[in-house]
Amino acid sequence: MRFDEVADRLRVLPEQLPAPAEVLMPVVVGDAGPPPWRRPGAERSGRPAAVLVLLYPDDAGLARVVLTERASRDGHHSGEVSFPGGKAEPEDADLAATALREAAEEVALDPGQAEVRVVGLLEAFTIPVSDFAVTPVLAVAQRRPILIASLDEVARIIEPPVARFLPDAPIAIVEREIGGWPLRYGAYEVEGLSVWGATARILSQVGGLLRP
Repeated sequence: MRFDEVADRLRVLPEQLPAPAEVLMPVVVGDAGPPPWRRPGAERSGRPAAVLVLLYPDDAGLARVVLTERASRDGHHSGEVSFPGGKAEPEDADLAATALREAAEEVALDPGQAEVRVVGLLEAFTIPVSDFAVTPVLAVAQRRPILIASLDEVARIIEPPVARFLPDAPIAIVEREIGGWPLRYGAYEVEGLSVWGATARILSQVGGLLRP
């Protein structure tokens, strides 16, 4: 999908955002019942956080999106594929500022060099295991960004074409045990990595916005 098409479709976000593909939502396999974080009364408001969903043109004029493989270390999301992002800090003017600051820290994004424009905010969600209320900040860059991974946080930068996440894109069905719970969920396969959970749902929503 060409970047000029993407930029044209994302001039203004619609009031009603498309829903992510239902198959991407993890469900418990068998009769174990809902995991603790989905049981009534387990809801938490979450600490404010933001991730940057940055789309940009590659050298051929095709639209790509910036993802990261998290560095392997102790933590809830170690080794997973995610967007650059993190918790809001008191000095951040707003959640867009949080996302841009975190992207600068994690992948050395220079918004001026890449001519980044924030389009708007996507659907916020809570990640129970880490207790963050995450807001995806959608942005487009007019130029290909010069990115460098901060290796204490990012194992590598992944830049797949956004066409990989359009509504008709293939989704793999995965069954695995996480935290002692047998789960089934849909995932995108990207460069030998499985993209699932919140990251996959955000990408699916972006794909819905870009539906031809």
